[in-house]
Amino acid sequence: MNTRIYNARILTMETGVEIFKGEIRIKGNRIAYVGNEDPRSAAEEIWDEEIDAEENLLMPGFKNAHTHSAMTFLRSYADDMPLSDWLTKQIFPMEAKLTPDDIYHLTKLAILEYLTSGITASFDMYLTPDTIAKAARDCGFRMVMTGGMNNFSQSIEELEEWYLKHNEPGDLVSFQLGFHAEYTNSLANLEAVAKLADKYQAPVYTHNSETENEVKGCIDRYGVTPTALFHRLGIYAYGGGGYHCVHFTEEDMDIFAKDHVSVVTNPASNMKLASGIAPISAMLKKGLNIAIGTDGPASNNCLDMFREMFLTTGLAKLREKDASAVPADEVLKMATVGGAKAMILPDCDTLSAGKCADLIMIDLRQPNMRPINNITKNIVYSGSKSNVKMTIINGRILYRDGKFSVGTDPEEIYAKANAIISRTR
Repeated sequence: MNTRIYNARILTMETGVEIFKGEIRIKGNRIAYVGNEDPRSAAEEIWDEEIDAEENLLMPGFKNAHTHSAMTFLRSYADDMPLSDWLTKQIFPMEAKLTPDDIYHLTKLAILEYLTSGITASFDMYLTPDTIAKAARDCGFRMVMTGGMNNFSQSIEELEEWYLKHNEPGDLVSFQLGFHAEYTNSLANLEAVAKLADKYQAPVYTHNSETENEVKGCIDRYGVTPTALFHRLGIYAYGGGGYHCVHFTEEDMDIFAKDHVSVVTNPASNMKLASGIAPISAMLKKGLNIAIGTDGPASNNCLDMFREMFLTTGLAKLREKDASAVPADEVLKMATVGGAKAMILPDCDTLSAGKCADLIMIDLRQPNMRPINNITKNIVYSGSKSNVKMTIINGRILYRDGKFSVGTDPEEIYAKANAIISRTR
């Protein structure tokens, strides 16, 4: 598909480039041109579709840098419980009943929600990467996956197999090394991950310092925080990422800076499970790359990047008792460029010629976007999923004005999800 979108406001997210009025041209799955409108030049090309943006905003899609997509079946199923009880008494027993085919259909349900939120790529940690990958490819969605290895499921051999299998150049799907958390893995498992990272010189991703008890348990076992342990074992020798990072010490932040590890904050989940508020302001001052994730729909329960952006800045201001902490422009950077960096998607960070055509159109004509005093602040502080008018991934329009183009009728996806929870309940 060759598509021209004109009469648009454009936010490229390139450093130093302000919002301007112009057009974007997409050829195949890449952006061919971003700049001022040039109707005469455009007339020389053959377009499958030309879209009048009506002065709405085009910007890079949001990157959901931590999620468990197939947990859609547990949305609003097990709420208002402490994290340990929530996991051991509700989540793990229900997940044990899922089949790989269940996870395929439940992932497709999450993808629909991602599209409505302007999310063009997600970083998924779940049980069956093969069926997750199939769901993403079938829908045309960009998916990065990581391992959730622990003492009870997945293995180091499977982790290596998935890493080699799902990293074909040009594919919508990729895979990064990862494990669930320190507290769910033996020392032997952690050492095996470090060896695998060294073998492929690859980054590693895991839940890190989500709760006070997690950190205390690690200190009791090894004498150091999870971050310090991972650094000592060499797990972060080639970078990677930590999910949550709520209870971080200054030493932890210094290790992340030294090892080029990204922080992926999950404010809604952290707040709902009473895990705490991450020290985002201090992390920014340390120069850390920060991305934003929704976490899974069982703990959030909404896969909504607008809510995550607002909470990232709002909770940081509350924590620091400083209304100037973590400004909107920084948060928007986390949700786009920061996420792309954390997910190893260098061609999906900005709207630039030659980059992947992953972009969204934000409806500026709705009342929550008026007056247009500052568009980026409007997106972070007053924006919502209702402002997502169009979501394009890899050059394909997958969501437009409330309608999906993912190869399956949404009603079929909803029916499958309902059937799965009815069977497993």
